[in-house]
Amino acid sequence: MVPIEGGSVELRDYINMNKWLSSDYTLSDPGSGSNRKVITWTETIEPFYVMKYPVTQHLYHFVLNEEEVEPNVCNLPITEVSWIDSLVFCNKLSRMLGRTECYNIDSESKNTIYNNKANGFRLLSDAEWQYACKAGTTGYRYAAIDQIAWYLKNSHGSAQHVGKLLPNPWGLYDMIGNVWEWCWDLYDTNRYGNYRVFRGGSWAEVENNCGSTVRRKSMPEFKIDDLGFRIALTKP
Repeated sequence: MVPIEGGSVELRDYINMNKWLSSDYTLSDPGSGSNRKVITWTETIEPFYVMKYPVTQHLYHFVLNEEEVEPNVCNLPITEVSWIDSLVFCNKLSRMLGRTECYNIDSESKNTIYNNKANGFRLLSDAEWQYACKAGTTGYRYAAIDQIAWYLKNSHGSAQHVGKLLPNPWGLYDMIGNVWEWCWDLYDTNRYGNYRVFRGGSWAEVENNCGSTVRRKSMPEFKIDDLGFRIALTKP
């Protein structure tokens, strides 16, 4: 775990001003150009610890007491995990190491409670993720993309072992590319219900979709082969 000092971060998003055409969003209008509104806001970041790498296959299956992982995939990031799966992992790892669980998980994910006084493992917030990814830099990426990220052009069509490319200035690897990373936050309850945020881009994305400010969203049960997560601890 890498210690991160506190500070502040400006976040940005785009809101489609058109109305949704269906309640489940399958027929929604994504919006473009003049019908999208840019919004920005600033959040204060308290000191915290963050894992140097995305959670790996080895760590994930070890914590959940599942089958052993073949050596050639041990250090691949875990994928095909939902937002709910990531919280279950955090709680289990907290119990293993004698820490207080952060999450009271409800079958209705929007009713899941985060105990911010607990000392257990947790997901990063949306703001913490961007703050940690930028690591004091000001651009979309902290170095040239081929030096820091696995993406569509160089990934050979799959996730790659963590820690093989350059870290950001705070020593964090694979923040951009390789796998998207779940965050704790709801995206926008008024427009998307209980959809949760994930960040950073992945091995399957084009260059423009891999950066420190890119934000995506999906239902908390969603799983796919380029989406994983990273864990954090609140500093006492």
